Amino acid sequence: MKRLRSLELHEGLERAAHRAILYADGLTPSDFKKPLVAVVNSWNEVVPGHVHLRELSEAAKRGIREGGGIPLEFDTIAICDGMCQGHAGMRYSLPSRDIIADSIELMVEAHRFDAMLMISSCDKIVPGHIMAALRLDIPTVIVTGGPMYPGSYKGFKDITLTDIREFIGRAKRGEISMEDLGEIERHALPGAGSCAMLGTANTMSFLTEALGLSLPGCGTLHAEDTEKRRMAQESGKKLMQLLQEGITPRQIVKLPSIVNAITVDMALGGSTNSVLHLMAIAYEGEMVVPLELFDEVSRRTPHICDLKPSGRFPMIRLEAAGGIPAVMEELSSNLDLSVLTVSGKTLGENLEGAEVLDREVIRPLKEPVHVEGSIAVLKGNLAPAGAVVKQSGVKPMMLVHEGPARVYHCMEDAVRSLMQGEIRKGDVLVLRYEGPKGGPGMREMHMVTSLLVGLGLDESCSLITDGRFSGSTRGPCIGHISPEAMEGGPIALVQDGDPIRVDIPGRKLTLKVGEEELERRRKALKLPKAKEVGVLGRYALWAGSAAEGAILGKIGRT
Repeated sequence: MKRLRSLELHEGLERAAHRAILYADGLTPSDFKKPLVAVVNSWNEVVPGHVHLRELSEAAKRGIREGGGIPLEFDTIAICDGMCQGHAGMRYSLPSRDIIADSIELMVEAHRFDAMLMISSCDKIVPGHIMAALRLDIPTVIVTGGPMYPGSYKGFKDITLTDIREFIGRAKRGEISMEDLGEIERHALPGAGSCAMLGTANTMSFLTEALGLSLPGCGTLHAEDTEKRRMAQESGKKLMQLLQEGITPRQIVKLPSIVNAITVDMALGGSTNSVLHLMAIAYEGEMVVPLELFDEVSRRTPHICDLKPSGRFPMIRLEAAGGIPAVMEELSSNLDLSVLTVSGKTLGENLEGAEVLDREVIRPLKEPVHVEGSIAVLKGNLAPAGAVVKQSGVKPMMLVHEGPARVYHCMEDAVRSLMQGEIRKGDVLVLRYEGPKGGPGMREMHMVTSLLVGLGLDESCSLITDGRFSGSTRGPCIGHISPEAMEGGPIALVQDGDPIRVDIPGRKLTLKVGEEELERRRKALKLPKAKEVGVLGRYALWAGSAAEGAILGKIGRT
């Protein structure tokens, strides 16, 4: 083992005051010979995906003590994207990712911890923890909190959060009663855990395992499964082995590991938010992952997992089918099996004995749900730097669509138009000034997309935005349009009635207006003045392009 960093904290005559502080924490003289391990927990009482994490931390700390370490726990913030949907609170979600990573850096570097056991769940928290792990590069194991079980009510089974939002449209159309809607609300989310469909939360938890940063099987183990606590304890013991061997995250997460994760993402049918997060994670590891790489991997990777929201099954069925090891075993010919993982073994060694136990959920490579992966990258005069769409959630008749623009400067105005029946079949909704700088904060447009599906408009209307979408989004919804409107991108020039063509198979997004007219509009364009202060004001100032991961304060590391 290398010399412990924590000795800088308490070794030597001149550190008497430091030792006194640690004695006040309950340490004993013999503890100063042991590694200090940060238990980085995102527990809180606000978010269902996090309410159970203290149980996992107690189990993890037992494992750390068994391995000869001294665990010291601190919490990071955690925002619930589900509660943030449809109002100004969603502006704070993506900025929290960078604040989480920064806060971990501050605590770990200031107190000279030797290793980290991270306990994490949900949309921006998992990537924030991974970003910190790559940035700090001390031995780290991540325990993800696990999905919740799906809900049921009367004839409705496998209910997930996204289903509830689509039930709103169905209730508006009179297909279900308001009384039934109220009962569905009470029965949909039966306990702790991240939402039971393949939203961003579970996508990023599964990709943590695919990257090699959590133990095999961790991702799909459900929050209230007792095996999760045993997994946390084993993770604590494994962390102490990594510290002994000097294995750190950057030895595990290299470019082949990132490509493996993108491959698994495409096969699962994961969230478009994973594009932002994997680029930010790569940046912290001093790697360059261009947006185009996601499309390259998608074209050669079939979508093989039939999972909600765009498919049929909740996460409990994926767990029963063999979990992420089974998915990776099916994909093994497309993966680099030589990469190292936190188990201390290579990915190939981890997959020995893995098998697919349910072919309804995990299809064979030669009989996929879709022949291409879940995410496509579009370009064109409306998105010169790129845009992303979850093509696995788009119905075949909407893969190519052309229609007149209906332009909105914020999500609330689009929701109002939908609720008042003002959107016509064939329209292309354009939501702008919702990007990283323009939002600021790059809100998810999930309330709009859910209403489109619930009102049956996902078979006739497209939606494009410089904002982003929930991982549970389905329908012809194109996000991350770059450059964004606030930077003067072409989306800022669109006017009501302009014809827009979406061609997902051809990877094109075209504003069918002549260049001469666009130049005239460009010269007349007046961007709105930024009004935000505090966190959002700083984010608007420092946030980078969505086409590069919306990285905050990029400082030329790569």
